[in-house]
Amino acid sequence: MQAIAAENNLSETAFFVPNKNGGYDLRWFTPNVEVGLCGHATLAAGDVVLTDIQPDADAVTFETKSGPLIVSRSGDNLQMDFPARPAAPYDAPKFLLTGLGAEPAEVLAGDDYVAVYDSAAEVAALVPNFAGLCQLDRRGVVATAPGDDSETDYVLRFFAPKNAVPEDPVTGNVQTELVPYWSERLGKNRLNVRQLSARGGLMTCEARGERVAISGQCVRFLDGELSL
Repeated sequence: MQAIAAENNLSETAFFVPNKNGGYDLRWFTPNVEVGLCGHATLAAGDVVLTDIQPDADAVTFETKSGPLIVSRSGDNLQMDFPARPAAPYDAPKFLLTGLGAEPAEVLAGDDYVAVYDSAAEVAALVPNFAGLCQLDRRGVVATAPGDDSETDYVLRFFAPKNAVPEDPVTGNVQTELVPYWSERLGKNRLNVRQLSARGGLMTCEARGERVAISGQCVRFLDGELSL
């Protein structure tokens, strides 16, 4: 699986197989390491199951290193149910600030470092030093700020160069850290999210106490066979 993920050279590759509980076992790999939680590849796996394998089902359960994860239909979207993992205020290490290239207004730490900026324009303008960010003692760093229009509650970019993901196009797993923060700060449970990567991405998230709901759409762009 690791070799296939390296050959794919995408931010994550998901692998799933049926299990005896009627669901599926699911694992995720970056080009150089197995990760414990991944959002967009889980959504994609759910789309494959609910479109191709069990088109009459309303939901699918994946057993993972982060516990059971459910992907269910939600109107035109698919919705994931993930554990909430709030980050806490943290004194930022110098190499984090140097690696980002612009000092944030606030830094939190959980599974990742969370750098909070005052504006979406600051997040969009970041030009990270990826070699510097490879020194991170956590999975990666997410840069985030309030949205810059009436339809966006917050924006983000996510960098994890030591895991061979310089910048992730769309990141579901960091919403487990961001949703608790922005829900409390903005005083609302339902949040519209925009990722400012080159490809871009839109999500709708909801704070549900110890869980976080993350909704989005999948676009199928390739079907094929691997030669092993």
